[in-house]
Amino acid sequence: MEVKIGVSESSRELVVNSAQSPEEVEALVAEALAGSKDVLQLVDDKGRKYLVQSAKVSYVEIGPADSRKVGFATI
Repeated sequence: MEVKIGVSESSRELVVNSAQSPEEVEALVAEALAGSKDVLQLVDDKGRKYLVQSAKVSYVEIGPADSRKVGFATI
């Protein structure tokens, strides 16, 4: 699944491809935004950790990962 995180005072968003379920990610985000944690921590499908200060999170988009198509095939 793909998680997009908007960070305040940044023009780019952070995109994480995670093996976690949407419910797990939603619970982590809700916990961080509720103020019980100062840092939102996510792990991607390669085992890398992403840490974002909870106060800097503008938005979070949770959705299925887009399959990237390679080649010159016409649709």
